[in-house]
Amino acid sequence: MTPNRLASEKSPYLLQHAHNPVDWMPWGDDAFDEAARRDVPVFLSVGYATCHWCHVMERESFTDPEVARLLNELFVPVKVDREERPDVDAVYMAACQITTGGGGWPLTVLLTPDRKPFFAGTYFPRESGPGRIGMLQLLPRLAQAWRDRRAELESSADGILEKLRQIEDNTFAAPGATSDVLAPVDGEAGHPEADQQTRSALDRGFRDLARRFDERHGGFGDAPKFPAPHQLLFLLRRHWRGVPGALEMVTRTLDAMARGGICDQIGGGFHRYSTDSRWLVPHFEKMLHDQAMLAMAYTEAWQASGDPALRTAAMQTFEYVARDLTHSGGGFFSAEDADSEGAEGKFYVWSAAEFDSVVSGACGSGFVARARRAFGVEEGGNFRDEATAAWTGLNIPHRPGPVDPEVAEGLEAARTALLAARSRRPRPLLDDKVLADWNGLMIAALARAGRTFQESSLTSAAVRAADFVEEHMRDGDGGLLHRWRDGDAALVAGAADYAFMAWGAIELFGATCDPKWMTEAEALLSVLLEQFEDTERGGFFTASRAGTELPLRQKELYDGAIPSANSAALYVLARAARLTGRQRWHRAARRLVRSVRRALEHSPTAYCMSLAALDLTLGPSEVDLQWFTCPLPAPRPVLRPEPRS
Repeated sequence: MTPNRLASEKSPYLLQHAHNPVDWMPWGDDAFDEAARRDVPVFLSVGYATCHWCHVMERESFTDPEVARLLNELFVPVKVDREERPDVDAVYMAACQITTGGGGWPLTVLLTPDRKPFFAGTYFPRESGPGRIGMLQLLPRLAQAWRDRRAELESSADGILEKLRQIEDNTFAAPGATSDVLAPVDGEAGHPEADQQTRSALDRGFRDLARRFDERHGGFGDAPKFPAPHQLLFLLRRHWRGVPGALEMVTRTLDAMARGGICDQIGGGFHRYSTDSRWLVPHFEKMLHDQAMLAMAYTEAWQASGDPALRTAAMQTFEYVARDLTHSGGGFFSAEDADSEGAEGKFYVWSAAEFDSVVSGACGSGFVARARRAFGVEEGGNFRDEATAAWTGLNIPHRPGPVDPEVAEGLEAARTALLAARSRRPRPLLDDKVLADWNGLMIAALARAGRTFQESSLTSAAVRAADFVEEHMRDGDGGLLHRWRDGDAALVAGAADYAFMAWGAIELFGATCDPKWMTEAEALLSVLLEQFEDTERGGFFTASRAGTELPLRQKELYDGAIPSANSAALYVLARAARLTGRQRWHRAARRLVRSVRRALEHSPTAYCMSLAALDLTLGPSEVDLQWFTCPLPAPRPVLRPEPRS
């Protein structure tokens, strides 16, 4: 089949669709100019390379000749990799959420030629079924509506954008319009009211998480269960402030995850989320950002508890990243797919017979029963098919009970043999693009763990990755680029790239005491303030001040799978203010807290990374003190009290 216009792209996700009969175009002016010339809507499809349901929709719909004919004749089809263009994804995912009440990927949005959304949804099959319209029925209806009710659709699009602006206005308040809730940095006069408001927000966040805590299985809420490391990092800071019960919620959650099927017991690292409440049956994709944030949580939890199992979980995660997600030059790849050989999780699961054969060959037949008990392997399988509820006959390795120390050595030999056997299977797709923001998170995790565990190899890996980004992911003016793949660096960096790379640089300063990393962090924060800060209503835009081709320049505070750019910025600014004493970072952090105070008070657990940053404004807790021992790149100025606004 003749390739379409995605064939010259670098994104693995776009290349997965390069031989579809759909005449896909990449996001850009050419596509929207074509839509205006033909006077048709843009059919926007957003996904990512390791997305299971994106694969399903591609197989069912985008390879179908009749669906392709309708898309090509009635629309201008555009494909976007959400990881390459998080700004595009964020705007249209928000539109989907306010119009349908839900979201997810693949994301399907119909746009006017001036990029305004008037219809949104997620996965659509080829044919209609119970409760879900199919593409063959949907596409003609949408085209007919565009011809017959154009004015109504355009008005609806304007209304959707206005609702998005209102939501943002309710999240970010003008910094000068609210009281100052940011507690003073060292050397400033005390602000009792600010201290109290800060503590009240932190207390409410703790109470909300405690109310949702699953006493039986750990984690928060019921199935499906997502790792929420930023929630755990916030709770750890509550622990260091002496709040009873905070550490127990963290350690019980991390222990349950480390023993569950969401943790790859054979190869290390963590899958995306658990489809059940007890962390057994995961959605099998593996994302770099999950490894980074969870490793950070395990590292800090070990600091608080001294539990060696937490250190082991962190180290095995780093081993997985080093083995399977690291470029030879030091940068980190993005993800591994859930699917292989056309089935989700096939790479990771075992029949009892196959498990027995591998363990017997490595440890002898007398050890098989012990290994089965340790890894929860059952003759008829240990999980049911999600769709049919039938037993699969396959096993997800997990650890249902404590391991007898007498068999620990044998279990490690069994694990090594199982890993070797698994490596001979067809592997899931590796999304081998390098993203600046996700690399910043992994650099931060490695650097913090390197110092905490006194493991120089971790610190060295963080330095190599930071050097990779510096060497390969800069533009001609020294600005960051968002994506590198196969020798090609492209896409102007967003706020998350600068915030997360600054986070990594600060952690590297703490790990190495090399002042160049603090200098680098401050340089990144300077760009963040100059190009991304909303000086009118506060907060940081997703895209730079240079502008964006989107109909809305968006800001995000909500912490999803990873902290938002604004949450990370607040944390890094508060750290920089503490470390350097420089008023510039203190004022920027204060402006940001003023602008988000209303959101933090209304729904604190949606913004747990911001709460962790807010905690730091009260003064360093014990977990932060180790980072205050390095010489700074410049003398700390004497701070003077500032007038309150």
